Amino acid sequence: QVQLVESGGGLVQAGGSLRLSCAASGRTFSSYVMGWFRQAPGKEREFVAAIRWSGGRTYYADSVKGRFTISRDTAKNTVYLQMNSLKPEDTAVYYCAADWGQAIGLKENEYDYWGQGTQVTVSS
Repeated sequence: QVQLVESGGGLVQAGGSLRLSCAASGRTFSSYVMGWFRQAPGKEREFVAAIRWSGGRTYYADSVKGRFTISRDTAKNTVYLQMNSLKPEDTAVYYCAADWGQAIGLKENEYDYWGQGTQVTVSS
């Protein structure tokens, strides 16, 4: 049973930083791509960033490129999303997701497993 547990969300002022964590368990993730998505109130869930567990190749949405960094700690089976220069429009529930395979998916329906989400609120 794959489990993804996010943590690290909270309230931060615009320009500030947060680091989200996603603890993964229940599987060997070497053949997985791990992704972060977010969903703001009244909006669809959107892709934020992804990392290939094996090799560490990354991909970012244009809206976060240069501000967010995705990484993974293979020893801890944990994926991180470092978010800097946060903006009010980054406010959303952030979800961690896992997709079996090597192709980096950008769509919600490409991911097989999801965490429960963590709220990020950026005040202006």
